[in-house]
Amino acid sequence: MMRLRKTLSVSVAVAAVLAMAPPALAVSYSTGLLDAMAKDLAITTGQAHTLIRQEAAAARTAPQAERVAGEAFGGSWFDPARGRLVVGLTDQSKAAAVEATGADTVPVAVSARQLDAVKARIDQRKAPAAVHSWHADPRTGSVVITVDDDTASDVTAFLDAARAAGPVTVRTTTAPRPRTFAAGTVGGDPYHINGNTRCSIGFSVVGGFVSAGHCGGVNSNVTGWDGSQMGTFAGSSFPGNDYAYIRTGWGWWNVGVVLGWGQVPDQLVRGSWEAPVGSSVCRSGSTTHWHCGQIQAKNETVNYQQGAFHGATKTSVCAEPGDSGGSFITGDQAQGVTSGGWGNCSGGGQTWFQPVNEILSTYGLQLSTL
Repeated sequence: MMRLRKTLSVSVAVAAVLAMAPPALAVSYSTGLLDAMAKDLAITTGQAHTLIRQEAAAARTAPQAERVAGEAFGGSWFDPARGRLVVGLTDQSKAAAVEATGADTVPVAVSARQLDAVKARIDQRKAPAAVHSWHADPRTGSVVITVDDDTASDVTAFLDAARAAGPVTVRTTTAPRPRTFAAGTVGGDPYHINGNTRCSIGFSVVGGFVSAGHCGGVNSNVTGWDGSQMGTFAGSSFPGNDYAYIRTGWGWWNVGVVLGWGQVPDQLVRGSWEAPVGSSVCRSGSTTHWHCGQIQAKNETVNYQQGAFHGATKTSVCAEPGDSGGSFITGDQAQGVTSGGWGNCSGGGQTWFQPVNEILSTYGLQLSTL
């Protein structure tokens, strides 16, 4: 849930590379993005436009390049100096095939799978407060761990254990310890409609978030968990469907995270691939927080007192009043927003959700992902 601003220094040589536009790609971007990039990256708006297209081309190349590399895949990254995707390879016999996808290649000693395994072993350890973060970095062939400049014995013990897990690079910093930020629309968090009704955020989208339609009608006013002005219902449908789009403003930003409420780590949202019947699914809501179960049926019609709800997905997950609109997620894939059900989280019950992809399609929304 951290908002990170990355500063990229672009040299004169890099600027010259950026000036050479690649073949045109259909890339869309929000108004003001080029100006913001130019300001923060210290480049011109023309270079920012070129950079966007180069990065889009790299994003399209990456999945195919990884597939071609196979077991030799050592990670990939975008190099702004080259304006291209770079793929690390542990086996140089794969270089020609990978380069045919449009990527450049470099030799690396450790595969991405090996690095991920090292990081997974480190993830199992509880880190002291002076340890800021760690990540698998294919460019160094190690897990990079960032710690306070002034470290204590517990940090030394953590780093020793990390080194025993595999290749590690330690970086020190004088920056404050990372913290979460308020004013973010996060799945499962509460919001209030017209000053009274409480519902839960489903998933952040670009410009707002989605939730349940029965929570409020179009133009209903929305305030956040802290009581501050948040936004308004830009679209709502119930019964028949049970979905809504709330457009946010007033300094609220939208992040692809679902709250774990301290029961599990907060979950990153990576996409919205639909899970099949029989799959596990978990729900986050502002009343009963985090609960899991199974998907039992799809495209079910639920006969509510207010009218029928068509196209619902039935689950064995419990829920209670105030959880409406909250997130259903399988792994890191958004599934839907809580509609209704029966029972409670003491004695059990069933809950139905509105599939999220229908909401995104209906309102032309883009899911916020990390």
